[in-house]
Amino acid sequence: MPHLHIDKFKTIDFPASIDGIDFDFIIKNANHDDEMLISTTVEDDKFFLLVKNDKNKNLLKSDKLTRPASIYSVHKALLAYAKLANLEVISSNVPDSEKNVHLQEVNALKNISYFASEFPHAKDVRIEVGFGSGRHLLHQAANNPQILFIGIEIHRPSIEQVLKQIAIQNLDNLLILDYDARLFMELVPSNIVDKIYVHFPVPWDKKPHRRVISTSFIQEANRVLQVGGKLELRTDSENYYAYSYETFIAFNKTTLHINKNKDIAISSKYEDRWKKMQKNIYDVTMINEEESDALSIKGNFEFSPVELPHANILKLHATTQKFEGGFIHFERIYKEDDRIMLRISMGSFDRPEHLYVIIEDKLARYYPELPLKSKSNLTSHKFLDGVLNG
Repeated sequence: MPHLHIDKFKTIDFPASIDGIDFDFIIKNANHDDEMLISTTVEDDKFFLLVKNDKNKNLLKSDKLTRPASIYSVHKALLAYAKLANLEVISSNVPDSEKNVHLQEVNALKNISYFASEFPHAKDVRIEVGFGSGRHLLHQAANNPQILFIGIEIHRPSIEQVLKQIAIQNLDNLLILDYDARLFMELVPSNIVDKIYVHFPVPWDKKPHRRVISTSFIQEANRVLQVGGKLELRTDSENYYAYSYETFIAFNKTTLHINKNKDIAISSKYEDRWKKMQKNIYDVTMINEEESDALSIKGNFEFSPVELPHANILKLHATTQKFEGGFIHFERIYKEDDRIMLRISMGSFDRPEHLYVIIEDKLARYYPELPLKSKSNLTSHKFLDGVLNG
């Protein structure tokens, strides 16, 4: 993660701007003196920089929850704040260089609001979840120019690598998203996807609730797939294969094709390695045979005026409130003058969303953007609104 190791943190007069970068406000953790967040805007990216005293080492780095897909924006912000506050930098892993020329030429990287506002339509849409090195995704996009591909990945170096290849190969039918694929599926319109690829997902043997394949993911896959559309799981994990098969077959009605050690047109470097090790590769392909109802999600994320006293809001720290179908966990509370900010996780238990909520003058808003408009998030928002009103 990009960071600056600094001798001593220095604050500035907020709001402030330098080199086209805006620093809007700073806010402190109400329960721990070793953490502060700086609201930052770089072009269209809005995120927090994190000030952290880690084992007597002062660090200025990116906040994991809000960091933008473009690591270049984080680099610019870190260097700009250090310049503005005249910080003494002891060490740094932030390059003081211009943005990669290939990344300047490509606009394939999208945020979740791009898909939420108006989902892109094409004759055929294919989605790859966790594309890794991107070898399979890029091969498919290059050989099927008439199909729109959406690649979902949360590993930043992989994203940057694929964006570079998109520019080099001049691909205009491939969009990239840094987001939780399980949440993303909830906003995809019904019956528009031709194929969903889930190739070699992390097995998560010790944390099975984090697996991509789940009952709810399969339900959403069936909804978004066209009649005859396919969800293709490919894995080298015996445990993941067995778990996934049992999850698929538990549905009252399902059509599956099972293959073992099937060769495909393009394989990842890891698959090549596993084949040399003579590991088995399993394919589970689910075929959708029914048309689904159109996606309909009603509601909004507006807050009522906050009536809960600040003292009571501060007491929410580290508490969890559950309701039918979901929960809200108040991870951290921040406070600066009359501004209070909550860091929360909310939504369904197997695919929660992590967010900040800022409260000023009895007005609450999400930061840096609204939650994904899903049924679980709308239910959670309604519950949260009730909590903030006592």
